[in-house]
Amino acid sequence: MKTLLFKSENRGTADYGWLKPNYYFSFAQYHDPAKVHFGLLRVLNDDFFAGGGMFPTHPHDNMEIITIPFTGALKHKDSTGGEGVIQAGDIQIMSAGTGVEHSEFNHAPDQETHFLQIWIEPLHMNVEPGYEQKSIPLNSKQGCLRLIASSDGAQDSVRMN
Repeated sequence: MKTLLFKSENRGTADYGWLKPNYYFSFAQYHDPAKVHFGLLRVLNDDFFAGGGMFPTHPHDNMEIITIPFTGALKHKDSTGGEGVIQAGDIQIMSAGTGVEHSEFNHAPDQETHFLQIWIEPLHMNVEPGYEQKSIPLNSKQGCLRLIASSDGAQDSVRMN
């Protein structure tokens, strides 16, 4: 397998006031033709979401979207009925499939939320949208690699397409 090293100082960045993203791949206003995707991995954003910040309701389709908070929390609500507060130690996946609308909100006005958002192109297009969220015990992920998302939910991972 070929290894590519993307150093943090070479990421794309932006500052929207309420959101300070770091882009590993071309996304939004950041474009680098050499960094459009890596296999099925389309987006890897290292984001800082200000207290009270909000992504208003917006659509997605045919994408597996994984959110992993490191600090703070995000409230998620989507058109499939998926809803919850994702906090440090949790992993959430939204399978956008045939189409879903969702919003994300940092409801703690004085606390920044730091999280990864990962978008993976699905193996099968136009599947039924879905939502899943799990807490992952800290002792199961310190000092080792741990499966957090898979097609079959193996090792208590979230299911993705």
